[in-house]
Amino acid sequence: MSNLGTLQYDVWTMLGIAGGILFFGRFYVQWIVSEIRKESVIPVSFWYMSIAGCLLLFPYAFNRISPGGTFGLCFNMVVYGRNLVHIWRERGQLTPARNVGIHVFMGAVSGVAAVLTAVTWHRGYGNTADFWFWSLLWAAGQGMFFLRFLIQWLWTEYQQRSTVPRAFWHVSIIGTCFHLAYFTHRLDWILAVGTLADAFIYIRNLYLSKPFVAANRAR
Repeated sequence: MSNLGTLQYDVWTMLGIAGGILFFGRFYVQWIVSEIRKESVIPVSFWYMSIAGCLLLFPYAFNRISPGGTFGLCFNMVVYGRNLVHIWRERGQLTPARNVGIHVFMGAVSGVAAVLTAVTWHRGYGNTADFWFWSLLWAAGQGMFFLRFLIQWLWTEYQQRSTVPRAFWHVSIIGTCFHLAYFTHRLDWILAVGTLADAFIYIRNLYLSKPFVAANRAR
């Protein structure tokens, strides 16, 4: 029985590590591409890694009874999918079947995520001051992470192409501070280390997206 429990623990941990590598590693791919091009850009692989990482980290967070983890991971799926739609349209790859398929996929994942997040919240609920303090701290960070992609999404819809404004990186740094504290408190080192590791990328992108950097690159 002990061996079975250890095996189950290892499976969930490996799932979380694999998802964390994809989810948090997406910003390192983005960073490398940005350094090569000398400007802050997001490659299409970023969006694919976002989706794959979410799908792997979600069951890991559900198993850990982490409503903060489950809620935050899959609701951005709509933003990831919409960016792919714009990229496919720009490249002439957006077929009617692909367009319908990605929207059905986004809706299904978000629906399942809502139900499982409610279940996770119920399992982990505790009506104490400590519970509410850390829940509110997580909510503040998640609000920032939702806001950054809302800003990016609205800007992308306005521009009719996948693009990232500087505000995205400012808001990312604020959200990181809240989430780092929350995941460290929960001793969730996969999400805590991944969150901290991405902070450097946010700061570097702020530099690369400065107007004078872009101007120098254009010379």
